[in-house]
Amino acid sequence: MSKSPADALFSGEREFPTIPTCEHFAGSEKLIGKAFGLQEKLGPIFDITMDCEDGAKTGSEKEHAEMVVSMQNSDANKFKMAGVRIHDYSHPAWKQDVDIVVAGAGNSIAYLTIPKPTKASQVAEMIRYIQDACAKSNIKREIPIHVLIETHGALHEVFEIAALPWMQVLDFGLMDFVSGHHGAIPSSAMKSPGQFEHHLVARAKSQVVAAALMHGVIPAHNVTLDLKNQYQTHSDASRAHQEFGFMRMWSIYPSQIAPIVSAMQPDFSEVETGVAILTAAQAADWGPIQHDGDLHDRATYRYYWQLVKRAKVSGQKLPETALKWFNS
Repeated sequence: MSKSPADALFSGEREFPTIPTCEHFAGSEKLIGKAFGLQEKLGPIFDITMDCEDGAKTGSEKEHAEMVVSMQNSDANKFKMAGVRIHDYSHPAWKQDVDIVVAGAGNSIAYLTIPKPTKASQVAEMIRYIQDACAKSNIKREIPIHVLIETHGALHEVFEIAALPWMQVLDFGLMDFVSGHHGAIPSSAMKSPGQFEHHLVARAKSQVVAAALMHGVIPAHNVTLDLKNQYQTHSDASRAHQEFGFMRMWSIYPSQIAPIVSAMQPDFSEVETGVAILTAAQAADWGPIQHDGDLHDRATYRYYWQLVKRAKVSGQKLPETALKWFNS
């Protein structure tokens, strides 16, 4: 048997990240614990972002960061699919967040999220500090970096931000972005359909997605404010994915997780086609093949391999043939 798709199609190259399509925010020890329980119940189909920025009470930033490390290292965190949002560049606690989280959980933390930058140089400085903290703690891995694009300055320099080292995700922060326009964008654009139809907001979302995809980074969509309306969450996630190209979305309420995953997972019939094409390609040692009268080569193989990986991470059932590719 010839090489697996990952080895044959991306030898020596950095593959596009394949991570869950849903990112669930939790800011307190209680809510983080509930999120871990839900992750165990539903399976590893969503990430959990343990929030220092909005979660920590003023004056208790150190204790909150230490709590996050304790939760990260606890037995409740069975899948090690939890990241941390630290404080923003202007907050005096951001370096303390990094020092505590990296030293205490740097080998297992899924990612670090940087909020509210106003320029690329701020993000670059924070990443350098994270890298230095890793060196001090003898942590050899790259910790994936997520950055929230929610200010005029960050949007203006979004392509520079996306090109920085260790980048994995660009998040769009809708509410801060709208409020930063001083009333020029109405509050109705914080919800649907306005968030997809107002020209300034649609332009910003398109810019974030374009910058992310150009630099091999995942674009992540903002939350749905209608917390308990699962139909609205599914509709927002579907529009974000189908119309704008977002590949991930935030959840801030447990009932939002399943609709986001469902809306953003690949079409199963296309996944089946992809598995069939990749199986035939592997048998042909990754040379060109015909499938249902169409020619396929390495370009389409890469497309379908990414599709199959996204299907797996979203919890879709794959044939045994495909599962072997992930275990090889």
